[in-house]
Amino acid sequence: MITRRRLLMSTASAAVAGTAVPATAAATARSRSRSLQRDADALRDAGVTGVAVRLDTPRGTVTARSGVRDLRTRGPVPEGGFLRLGSTTKTFVATVLLRLVGERRVSLDQTVEELLSGVVQGAGNDGRTITVRHLLQHTSGLPDYVQDVFPEQSAETYFANRWRTYEPEGLVRLAVRHRPAFPVGTGWAYSNTNYVVAGLIIERITGRRWEREVTDRILRPLGLRHTDTPGTRPYLPHPHTSNYQQFTEGGPPIDTTLPYRPFDSGADGSMTGTARDLNRFFAALAGGRLLEPAELAAMRDTVEVPPGNGHPVGTRAGLGLFHTPLSGGGGCLGHSGSGFGYVVETATTLDGRRTVTVSAHSRSAEPEKAAHQEEALRDLIDHALSRDD
Repeated sequence: MITRRRLLMSTASAAVAGTAVPATAAATARSRSRSLQRDADALRDAGVTGVAVRLDTPRGTVTARSGVRDLRTRGPVPEGGFLRLGSTTKTFVATVLLRLVGERRVSLDQTVEELLSGVVQGAGNDGRTITVRHLLQHTSGLPDYVQDVFPEQSAETYFANRWRTYEPEGLVRLAVRHRPAFPVGTGWAYSNTNYVVAGLIIERITGRRWEREVTDRILRPLGLRHTDTPGTRPYLPHPHTSNYQQFTEGGPPIDTTLPYRPFDSGADGSMTGTARDLNRFFAALAGGRLLEPAELAAMRDTVEVPPGNGHPVGTRAGLGLFHTPLSGGGGCLGHSGSGFGYVVETATTLDGRRTVTVSAHSRSAEPEKAAHQEEALRDLIDHALSRDD
């Protein structure tokens, strides 16, 4: 952030030095670009087949690409390619629900049973005690349905079931056959089931599917023309980079550009888009252009994410958002999305002025390699958002 003192100093320097400011700005842009490219290359060197980065700041846009678009042609990663957003979809869904809260059509403290009678019941799961807030913050204790639709980590399972689809209610029924992870409101555990239920609540309140509400309330007003809610439609628009999943240690990379529809089709993770659109959405959200102050404050009200949940130390969970500390001080807001063969991560400074999206287009089954890739991705985001230039 540019402080008033720095702004006055730079103005005074411009008056004295004349053309020094444009030269300095150009040098800063080159430095920022080199830094971003180095970090993208580090992610490639960690074994990711294709990497793309977009950083938007008040001083302009910087992009970086590394690796290849696919392992067959080995062409360059396309600029501005289409992405699977995975669980980043959840931030869009949470934003719609909070808009409905602002309109007094629903309350964060209403229970699931009040809104969806009989849908969340069984094996100790009780919709009478789970609120909308619990769903959006992953404090409901609801089991994750994902293990039911992908019980064995193998390429054979991926190919055998990738065309199968489930209705949202069917996914919830699968989940509530299992005991809750913890009593409602006493812990935190990421569960895709929470957002399947959230999507059903949006439909119950509005009479329209969650996709329509996302489109009308977010995509169209922000001009996000390259973001879509494709449901079970499996094909990404062109251009895009191919995704590769290694299912077993020592195994080959498998092209998983086609989604695994049992968990890539709903309110918990079905959207597609571009880095440009993602950055515009998160910047608008953090900057207060999508939610009223009370609802934005509720979204940013966080609880601790316990260690061992795949998040950096100090991460806290809000409603469809995560707050992650930055090495330079302060923190950032964002949400990642992942599926077979890809990770997409978008993060923005608390004021929405600097926003970065990173897409990594392969995932390893080897623990040490996967940890190295995760560390490189986190470093890239931290470096991009910790700078003040």
